[in-house]
Amino acid sequence: MHWLWVLIIGAIIGAIAGAITSKGKSMGWISNIIAGLVGSAIGEAILGSWGPQLAGMAIIPSIIGAVILVWLVSFILSRGK
Repeated sequence: MHWLWVLIIGAIIGAIAGAITSKGKSMGWISNIIAGLVGSAIGEAILGSWGPQLAGMAIIPSIIGAVILVWLVSFILSRGK
């Protein structure tokens, strides 16, 4: 049951990061989940695990990490075009 919550919270974090970076319309649910989970790992590695936590992920550092990840991936993909 824990993994289900992790996927749901990862999707929400990825959706928030997509909305903040204005890339949310081009991202699907799987991309949101990946961005949320990877962004959470990046954010917590850089900023630590402070603030409120859901499903074992610190929300604020996770959102910041996901925003960085979404921005970086969209920048790399836009340069390739």
